[in-house]
Amino acid sequence: MDTAQMNSIVFSTASPDAGLKSVIEKNPADIIKLIGDSGLRGRGGAGFPTSMKWRFASEAKNDEKNIVCNADEGEPGTFKDRLVLSEYADIVFEGMTIAALAVGAQKGILYLRGEYTFLVASLESVLADRREKNLLGKNILGRDGFDFDIEIRMGVGAYICGEETALIESLEGQRGEPRNRPPFPVDTGFLGQPTVVNNVETLAYVSCIAAKGPEWFKGFGTEKSTGLKLFSVSGDCEKPGVYEFPMGVTIAELLKAVEGEGAKAVQVGGASGQCVPAEEFGRRVCYEDIATGGSIIVFGQERDMLCVVKNFLEFFVEESCGQCTPCREGNAKLLEGIELLEKGKCSMTYLKELCSLGETMQLASKCGLGQSSPNVFLSVAKHFQCELMGRIN
Repeated sequence: MDTAQMNSIVFSTASPDAGLKSVIEKNPADIIKLIGDSGLRGRGGAGFPTSMKWRFASEAKNDEKNIVCNADEGEPGTFKDRLVLSEYADIVFEGMTIAALAVGAQKGILYLRGEYTFLVASLESVLADRREKNLLGKNILGRDGFDFDIEIRMGVGAYICGEETALIESLEGQRGEPRNRPPFPVDTGFLGQPTVVNNVETLAYVSCIAAKGPEWFKGFGTEKSTGLKLFSVSGDCEKPGVYEFPMGVTIAELLKAVEGEGAKAVQVGGASGQCVPAEEFGRRVCYEDIATGGSIIVFGQERDMLCVVKNFLEFFVEESCGQCTPCREGNAKLLEGIELLEKGKCSMTYLKELCSLGETMQLASKCGLGQSSPNVFLSVAKHFQCELMGRIN
């Protein structure tokens, strides 16, 4: 793979609103099919087929529907959406508008991470410009009855609000806690109305697919994981930053591009992802192998993996909403075990019990936070036992 070519983000070459103009006369079913033919799946991490989510919302029996862009981006090590909103906001808003046409939505909301207040003025300026050009508002681009506008709502600085139902709770002025599902947001979402929640990156690629066609997108990636993907790369490498690669790129290929060869491990998927050791750098980043929302953290040979785990668990203890017992109590217990390991007071028996607890959390927690927070602990316990054994009493 020629990584040098892939590091130029495709959004930088997109023609303004070419995608929206190409679908403005299409019926909703055809737009949904176009996105389905591309194989696009949610780029926020869950990987749910975008067209399927749109179809469910379009079939919902309600005249009031919503498109929500999830720009909360609270996963440690993730900053790609910030770049997209800073430099390519038009493409994101275009994607929201295409989604609205496909679903039959009248209202759009950009749910922006609380720490990204510095972006608000520029984003509002882009929205105002789009209204002037009849790309938002009444009868968009002359299509009679196509009325859609977008407003910006600020997040509350809570990691849990990256989960779509907790995000919707926050939008409604409630405490950010995950809802029981079903019903799903595509049927009963914001204010009880059908609501599509898509990630920033997902919506940006929607615009490109509408402009370039589904076959263009399918020309990248693997059979089951089509297209391109943005990665936020940080840690022990010479060239951190935001990169674009085809789905299916190997960790080794990615490390070569960022000059991070010789790493001890790579955390794929941020704090809630998997810690991959050097002997597994041939694995591919795609839905059939290692899925990710886009965070890549490189750990060099000098990194203490126990310190890495402790850092992440301290974050999850702080960010757990406390709604369910496995997450609320489990993360605290895992952190307690790490602190015992640091002091040389953790037995092998207790370490095994902690691993069992982590597996229980993955199964019993209510939402993705508790289901994924034990990942790094379990990964390090499996792949870096040598670093833990010297601390076991």
